[in-house]
Amino acid sequence: MTLAAVGQLCSTASMTHNLSQCQILVRKAVAAGAKALFLPEASDYVAPSPTETVSLVRSTTDSVFVRGLQHEALHNKLPINVGIHEPTTDGKRVRNTLIWIDEEGKITKRYQKLHLFDVEIEGGPVLRESKSVEPGNEIVRPFETVLGRVGLMICFDLRFPTLSTRIRDLGAQILTYPSAFTVPTGKVHWETLLKARAIETQSYVIAAAQVGNHNGKRVSYGHGIIVDPWGKIICELGGVEEWKASQGEPVIGVGEVDLEEMEKVRREMLLAPRKDVVDLVEK
Repeated sequence: MTLAAVGQLCSTASMTHNLSQCQILVRKAVAAGAKALFLPEASDYVAPSPTETVSLVRSTTDSVFVRGLQHEALHNKLPINVGIHEPTTDGKRVRNTLIWIDEEGKITKRYQKLHLFDVEIEGGPVLRESKSVEPGNEIVRPFETVLGRVGLMICFDLRFPTLSTRIRDLGAQILTYPSAFTVPTGKVHWETLLKARAIETQSYVIAAAQVGNHNGKRVSYGHGIIVDPWGKIICELGGVEEWKASQGEPVIGVGEVDLEEMEKVRREMLLAPRKDVVDLVEK
């Protein structure tokens, strides 16, 4: 069994501020004995508007945030999974990406978010991620880590079970969903969807989350979580009220990843889809 740490913070438009918040999370993860730290979507910055989302973006080599986390990973020998923004070729939008920084401080994996959050909730938020973000177009094959084989996804990807099932079929043992969920959707769907993805893939699910009020505007739900392959919550952080009570202190939770237990679940309840018939339709 190995400890994973899931981090939670409220990113602003300042990369230096957000880096300092993540450095606190690194120290907490190291003190807890975690072997890897998982940070939320858009940890580098949350901009007040789509226009500023594009103007703030930097390449990983020019980003004070990314370079700072690479230093932390190397100094503490702690792999870090973190959601960031990266520039597009034409400069008109950004890429919403998830990178894996290994214990040597090197970026070894990069996933670009496939499904963008375009939503209009009656009486709630109206968000158009596609205005400022370019969608990805490929799955990253699960890769070996100190915790097990990790499959990368981001936030709204959570709503597409065929994606998580495909990544599980490719060998994933741990699925990631770093997120910045809205409060209305978080209250009704966050925990349910994460449990469902864990149960149907018989995998660990690690979902780091943004929490609180960003730049005096949009509010993120929080409740960063780790779910085991049986659908049991083994770690859950607080929401907006807890964030307010702590005056915005970034927090971590830790949970054990037990691959032997995961294999036991997969062995005792074998999931073997009828691939010979699932594509057939009654005439």
